[in-house]
Order: sequence, then C-alpha cells, then structure tokens
Amino acid sequence: MTKQSFSEELKHLRKLWTGFMPSRVLLTANNLRVFDHLTTECAPKELSGKLKTDQRATELLLDALTAMGLLRKKKGRYKNSRISNRFLVSSSPHYQGNIIRHAHFLWQSWSELDGVLKTGRPVEAEREIESFIKGMDDIAKLRCKEVIDRIPLRGVRKALDLGGGPGTYSMELAKRGIGVTLFDRPETLKIAKGLIKERAIDGIDFLAGDFMKDPIGKGYDLVFVSQILHAYSDKENIRLLRKIKGALNPGGKVVVQEFYLNSSKTAPLWGALFSINMLLNTTGGRTYSTSEIKGWLKRAGFKTATSKRLDETVIIIGK
Repeated sequence: MTKQSFSEELKHLRKLWTGFMPSRVLLTANNLRVFDHLTTECAPKELSGKLKTDQRATELLLDALTAMGLLRKKKGRYKNSRISNRFLVSSSPHYQGNIIRHAHFLWQSWSELDGVLKTGRPVEAEREIESFIKGMDDIAKLRCKEVIDRIPLRGVRKALDLGGGPGTYSMELAKRGIGVTLFDRPETLKIAKGLIKERAIDGIDFLAGDFMKDPIGKGYDLVFVSQILHAYSDKENIRLLRKIKGALNPGGKVVVQEFYLNSSKTAPLWGALFSINMLLNTTGGRTYSTSEIKGWLKRAGFKTATSKRLDETVIIIGK
C-alpha cells in the first residue's frame, strides 16, 4: 500500500465517522431559522440578539456554516450563499427546511441504532407529523412535474393518490384535468387540505383511513403509490398491491415510485442507508430492489411491469 492510498483511506474513514458534525450544524441552524435572517449581511452580535443566543456560540456556528459553503463572510459580517438563499430561506419556492427539520426528529431514532440491532424492533418514539408531511412536499414540489411527465396519462380520468401525504402529486395530476382522490390518515389530510387551499387547486377529493385496513374505493384508471412500499414488509406489500388491483378499472394501471437498491442490496448508498431508516422507524420496512417490486406486481395479478429510473427513485408501472 502506498503512502498516498493509506492517507486517502484514512480521510475516507474520517469523513464517515465525523459525518454527523456538519449534519448537526445544519440541523441546528435550520431549527433556529438562521438563514431567514441572513438574506442580507449581519454581524454575530446582531444575529445573536435576534435569535436570543450566545454571541460567541453564534459566531462559531456561523464560521462553521461558512466553511460548509452555506454562508459568505466579509469583514466580520455573514450572508447566505446562493445554495442557502435557494433552499434554506422559508420564502423561497424551493425551500427544503421542513424536510431538514424532519431529519432533526430522526436524530433521536438514529441514535438508538445500537439497541435496535440487538432487538430488531423499531424505536419507540413519538412521531412528529407536520415537518414530515410538509417535508415530503418540499421534496415532491421540485420533481412532481418530471415524475408525472413519465406516466402515460392518456385515457386516465380518475386517479387515486394512495398515501399521498401533502397532496403534491395529487395537485399535479389535477392540474392536468384528472379527477383525483387523495387517501391518507385524517391528521395528514388536515395538512394536505391546507396546502391545496393555499395553492388554489381544484378537482381533488379526500378519503381518510388506513389503506391497509380500510376500503380505498373503486373505479380508478390510475393508482399512484409514491414512497409507500418501503414502510412495509414483502407480504404486506403484496396484499396492498392486490387491493389496488381490485380498485382499478379494466385496463387501469398502478404507478409505484420508490427508492431502490440493486440486486445485491448494496447500492446506491442512499437506498442502503434508507433501509436503516426503515429498520429504526418501521416494523418490517426497508428499501427494495426494482426486481422485487416487479415480482410483487406479477403476484398481485398485474400482467406487465415496466420501470424507469429517475435519479434516486424508480418508477414502476403495472398493468
């Protein structure tokens, strides 16, 4: 082994074991809404007064954020970098602060990984709903048009957005003249209704319940299932897909969007890490391979299953 390769391996390892440090700095800055205050230049004393934080601690945080590329520093004053203005200021249409706030709540469950590996059971923790649902909207609003563009919509008049959370995809479908039913739990639909009203989108009905237990309706030309299957076991997913099959009109289709893994379950990295997230927070969920999901569709009665990759997710269409 050369001296250079030894050094590179050590740097890689150090990057892995210290990865929580920049994460915690960003989570804390987001919680304090630091970036909302730094659309214009600000000194640490002034900012600490606004945030009601210690001035020395605030300055150290700002320096770390600058080192991370999230701020710019000039003559002792700080201002957002372009990436922060685009994604971390709450007034931006591209704001990602809600999903980052959700990551703050995940911090607790991820800290219990040692124990979960021994018991195999998820962490018992109170679930914070608002940041999770609005965080799903943060992510989906940046990609929903691209995702829906990949779905053949000819002949689709009535669609079900199953477990549709904030209703972001429901809104995109409704914009295209499709009648949509958004199905989710009552507490989730309350948040979704607020977002849909705020964006003045019509053509969406609501159905509250637990899709694993309750009726989901019938007569759909399309059932959209985005980021749902990873929360459940193989058997539960097959049962759900059979239920979906029974809710479709003849010739109807199901569209699944999911994170994915390769056949060895070792790549991509995000899919493998998300499996750990499901280990910590669900009783049987994990990230699945595209071939596994296609296999479930066949077992559920769909004749064909085709897939299209979109960055970190895959879209699988069953007919």
